[in-house]
Amino acid sequence: MEPGLLFFGCFFLLLCLGVPIVTSIGLTALIFLWQFNLGIQVTAANVYANIAKFPLLAIPFFILAGFVMDRAGLSRGLVNLLNLLIGPVPGGLGLVAIGGCVFFGAISGTGPADTAAIGAVMIPAMVRRGYAVGFAAALVAAAATTDVLIPPSVAFVVYGVITEASIGRLFAAGVVPGLLMGLALVAPTVWIARRHGWGGERWGTWAEIRRAAWDAKWGLMAPVVILGGIYGGVFTPTEAAVVAVAYGLVVGLAVYRNLGWRDLYETFRDAAVSTSVVMVVVAFAGLFSWAGSTMGIMDRAAAALVGFSTNPVVILLLLNVMLVVAGMLLDAISIYYVFLPILLPLMKQFGWDPVWFGVMMTVNLAIGTITPPVAVNLYVASHISGAPMTEISRWAMPFVVALVAVLLLVTYVPALSLWLPNALGVR
Repeated sequence: MEPGLLFFGCFFLLLCLGVPIVTSIGLTALIFLWQFNLGIQVTAANVYANIAKFPLLAIPFFILAGFVMDRAGLSRGLVNLLNLLIGPVPGGLGLVAIGGCVFFGAISGTGPADTAAIGAVMIPAMVRRGYAVGFAAALVAAAATTDVLIPPSVAFVVYGVITEASIGRLFAAGVVPGLLMGLALVAPTVWIARRHGWGGERWGTWAEIRRAAWDAKWGLMAPVVILGGIYGGVFTPTEAAVVAVAYGLVVGLAVYRNLGWRDLYETFRDAAVSTSVVMVVVAFAGLFSWAGSTMGIMDRAAAALVGFSTNPVVILLLLNVMLVVAGMLLDAISIYYVFLPILLPLMKQFGWDPVWFGVMMTVNLAIGTITPPVAVNLYVASHISGAPMTEISRWAMPFVVALVAVLLLVTYVPALSLWLPNALGVR
């Protein structure tokens, strides 16, 4: 039998048997390294090499920054300001949730962190105003998908490491698609809210808005410091992650003074657990990719895709369908390591810009965070709201449709992704 079919068949069989994703990836790689005598003795060195890369240092620091800024309460000031600005329009609190997630995405680097930070504030507020709890949870989870695109983004760091694309250009390229994703969620939110008679609160007075803006100034300044430093050439994206942590600690300890020793311990503990999960996946997914490439499986898979059609429009549509389905089954980092060795030859053959391709692929993976069974944002929202996954998944469907529309735009209009990095001259 074709080794490629055996290789991927073994992986998906383990998944179907309920084996955790990281175990399925690592075990498949080890079995085939041993069976085909590909040098299983180099496993330890290979695993270490996958994670011992300087740009990957940004992952633990951006994750820690998200936890620190959440505990420091930066999201609450932003949400209060948006609430006063949006007022009692149909779906007003839903629009506040979308705006809060988009803005917090410029502070945090992961969708689950965004879901937790904004969801803890907005889901109870929406429920008190009469919104269905499943709708509130689904909306926050969907809005948090923008965090994967809007810089700083942990996903772009991983993609940049694998493809050797500029992480700075990837960060800039994700801004416009990320904002489009947020805007796309507005239409279904307003439509559903009108049908159910859900509104917002009241308009804020000028005095209240000025006071709320002053209270939210530290949250508003965070993206300016982090992203301004990157594009101003003050520090690299990896160094920006350290700056983000330092900024959050200064605000929490010296300005708000709401981070005690117990809070710091819990923050660092939770960040360490989240980081360890990500880095273990990176280590073993890299081993899986290396084993497949060494056996020639990835090259044959790429050739098979090209053999299906030479029309780039058809190929891109096929890739999007494949990645959306993969996003339902795997986490984003695993998908990068499993599929990019197959897709890199296609990118070269068709002359596709790796930065645009990375944005397109990442939009797919962002949608995967709200499409079961592996829908991490929905799980976080379910934990916060107490609503069952089945109910949240049903409410999430209109938001999935809206995000797929953005995906098609990003896919077939590359200028949406490349305009900003080109305009900024980011290298």
